[in-house]
Amino acid sequence: MGGNQSVQEKSIHEFTVKDAKGRDVDLSIYKGKVLLVVNVASKCSFTDSNYTQLTEVYSRYKDKGLEILAFPCNQFLKQEPTTSQEVQEFACTRYKAEYPIFQKIRCNGSDTAPVYKFLKSSKTGFLGSRIKWNFTKFLLDGEGRVIQRYGSTTSPLSIEGDIKKALGIA
Repeated sequence: MGGNQSVQEKSIHEFTVKDAKGRDVDLSIYKGKVLLVVNVASKCSFTDSNYTQLTEVYSRYKDKGLEILAFPCNQFLKQEPTTSQEVQEFACTRYKAEYPIFQKIRCNGSDTAPVYKFLKSSKTGFLGSRIKWNFTKFLLDGEGRVIQRYGSTTSPLSIEGDIKKALGIA
C-alpha cells in the first residue's frame, strides 16, 4: 500500500480508529460535530502551549458542538515515545484534557493511518500533503469534511474565530 494511494472516502465519519486502549471507535459518532483533529506529542516544544490551549478551546466550545480528536505520533524526532495509554494519562492529568486521545498513529510514509491519508488529501499544507511536525491541526465541519489545515506554529487560540464560524456562532 503506497503513500500516494488515492483516498475514496468523502468524510472522516467513514473511518474507524483505535482508542488509547486499542478499542475500535467508529468516527461516525461525531456526525454533526465540528472537529479539530491534531497530531500530538508529549516531548515537543509546542506541547505545553498546545495542550493548554486545546483544553481551553475545548472547555469553551464542547457544549456548542466542538470535539477535539488527538492522535499521538512519534514520527517527529521521537517526541512521543510512550504508549498510547501513557499519552492519555499525561494529557488528562497534566492538561486536564477531556477530549479523546486515540492510539498512536503514523502521519506520513507508506504506513500512514488511513484517517490521516484522508485528512492530508483533503487539504495540503506548506510542504504539500506531508505533515511537517507535531500539532498540525485540521478543522472539519459537521459533515466530516476538512475546512482548513493549520501548521504546528498556529496556536489553537488563534483559530478560535474559524472554530466559531464552523460552529455557526461567529
